[in-house]
Amino acid sequence: MKLEQAASQLEALGNPTRLNIYRILVRAGDEGLPVGSIQERLGIPASTLSHHCKRLIETELVSQERQATTLICRAVYPSMQALVGFLADECCADGSCPPEPARPKMRERA
Repeated sequence: MKLEQAASQLEALGNPTRLNIYRILVRAGDEGLPVGSIQERLGIPASTLSHHCKRLIETELVSQERQATTLICRAVYPSMQALVGFLADECCADGSCPPEPARPKMRERA
């Protein structure tokens, strides 16, 4: 992944509404969700949703498919995996990684 593409995708996800839309679609799985369903969940006007979806589509994080009269939105999982990989691939390449945080001990039940 090129730096410019990662920056564009991160910029798109930097908007709270778009990040919320994207998280909803990631949770929806490969089936995706109809635009109307996303609109209901967020309680935003259709024009606002359309604006935000357009930006996510332009950055290749979301795709849309028309099924008869319904517009289905889906997260593009390979793009998501490429972005996460871009961020993590060189983790600690020039130094040592920080220690893992201590996990809280489970309390035994009496």
